[in-house]
Amino acid sequence: MLHHLMVGTWTPPGAIFTFEFDDEKLTLKLVKKTVIPHDEPISWMTFSHTKKTIYGAALKKWSSFTVKSPTEIVHNGSFPMDHDPRASQADTRTRAIFVLAAKKPPYNVYGNPFYEYAGHGNVFSVTDEGALKENVQNYEYNERAAIHGMVFDSREEYMYSADMWDNKIWTHKKNPETGHLHTVGSVNAPASNDHPRWVALHPKDTYLYALMESGNRLGVYVIDEQSHLPIFTYITYPLLPPGMDRSFPKMYRSDVVFLSHSAKYLFATARSNSASLTGYISVFELGPSGNIVRHICMNPTPTSGGHSNAISPCDWSDEWYALTDDEKGFIEIYRWNEGFLGRVAHCDVPEPGFGMNAIWYD
Repeated sequence: MLHHLMVGTWTPPGAIFTFEFDDEKLTLKLVKKTVIPHDEPISWMTFSHTKKTIYGAALKKWSSFTVKSPTEIVHNGSFPMDHDPRASQADTRTRAIFVLAAKKPPYNVYGNPFYEYAGHGNVFSVTDEGALKENVQNYEYNERAAIHGMVFDSREEYMYSADMWDNKIWTHKKNPETGHLHTVGSVNAPASNDHPRWVALHPKDTYLYALMESGNRLGVYVIDEQSHLPIFTYITYPLLPPGMDRSFPKMYRSDVVFLSHSAKYLFATARSNSASLTGYISVFELGPSGNIVRHICMNPTPTSGGHSNAISPCDWSDEWYALTDDEKGFIEIYRWNEGFLGRVAHCDVPEPGFGMNAIWYD
């Protein structure tokens, strides 16, 4: 069967690349490069709940695209970060870094700016067709915040955010009518040098997994049933082989954490800052309630991973995973089978900034 994936770029020129993966022949090929606005490269993209729209964190803007087919993708709008007038200025580092689309109505889109002037998240309403429509709220974190990953609970009543710069995990409650957010509270990371970058939440809303970029470990939390704040369990798992962080201080930075389709497994990656050292993929087995049963494996990735090394599970089985790289520029497909992770397909893409996250269309 044929499957299609889309990938963006970290730097200009903006483009969306569509790939075709054959899960019988185990082949992967680039089938379309869609040119998008030059100065709006997409460092993180996601689909709408219908997969008829792509939303992008597009450097200084938030963008959306109509997906008519895997090879017919049409730009339908871009909006600046207007929570702080300094955020959109060309001489500031502030950039759109992450975007999360609601799967339940109202189908708002939630965006995180990063670096300086990133103390607010941006909420957008959408048209009936799914295009970004209007910036309806700029909800608060604090002036020290730099949020990266976010996740909703299964009912989309609460949202959890990983704050790298203020070293926290935030909880916001979603208004079911407007989709607006208000702050419930935050908890500090276990160590001052952890810097939470990514969060994943078990579908039973019991366990939250926080990936620490600088701590290079996975922190396990439970969700308090009353306050809905995460509570640290004092359980952590390393995302690097023993001693690597001591042998190469400040060389590694962990990247993303995602659940498999069935939520029986958890995948997490780490990157290195040197082309002479690899990154790593860890896989964890989860119990029915979301507790981590064991750390199954920790495999080296082909390269450092660059800015990326982002793993993307498919959304119909536990078998297939995409890995993107922007050190050399490629996408790979891995098969998870009987407790082993094996690379089955590879495609080089020598384009500027190529290799941000992959999203599975079909």
